[in-house]
Amino acid sequence: FHDSKRRHEMLKAQGIHFVDAGISGGVWGLTNGYGTMVGGDRAAVEPLEPVFRALAPEGGYVHCGPPGAGHYTKMVHNGIEYGLMQAYAEGFEILHASDYPLDLEAIAKAWQHGTVIRSWLLELAGLAFEQHGEALADLRGWVADSGEGRWTVQEAMDLDVPAPIITLSLLARFRSRQEESYGAKVLAALREQFGGHAVKSTDEAG
Repeated sequence: FHDSKRRHEMLKAQGIHFVDAGISGGVWGLTNGYGTMVGGDRAAVEPLEPVFRALAPEGGYVHCGPPGAGHYTKMVHNGIEYGLMQAYAEGFEILHASDYPLDLEAIAKAWQHGTVIRSWLLELAGLAFEQHGEALADLRGWVADSGEGRWTVQEAMDLDVPAPIITLSLLARFRSRQEESYGAKVLAALREQFGGHAVKSTDEAG
């Protein structure tokens, strides 16, 4: 959004309007419509609204405010998305680890009806279990981040706003990309040193 504000000022000096649009919907947007968050001067946005409304599902378009506001809103949207995804991931991991013979696909789909936590992300979890199987055996637990989560955390820090859930969900993605955590090795070594606690060597199974 900082770039959007900068570009607006640069182009304004040349008599050119700049409009920023944050888009959400993923690969399903072509079918379901794209949530559209727009920033820009009212005079620049208004002539383009028929285009934005055509792309968005009913009620899915919003003019968020002045230049940069569209991308800013989209950034925070993605930060929230990180937290929601992490909460679902942790919940399903607890279910998967339990002693009960639970059908996670059936649970995900049942939770879509009448429960407080129903959502499109939960619907996608059900589809993922259907496609890959409950164990997700053909997938690696390696999770990328596209930048918006980092920007949201940085903005929270700049504003002195506590955002522990979004921050920890971003850090969880960092951890997913480590083959081995050096920090965890340091923790193990420290526990061994101060308390004589057992450690596992690299050639020890499990």
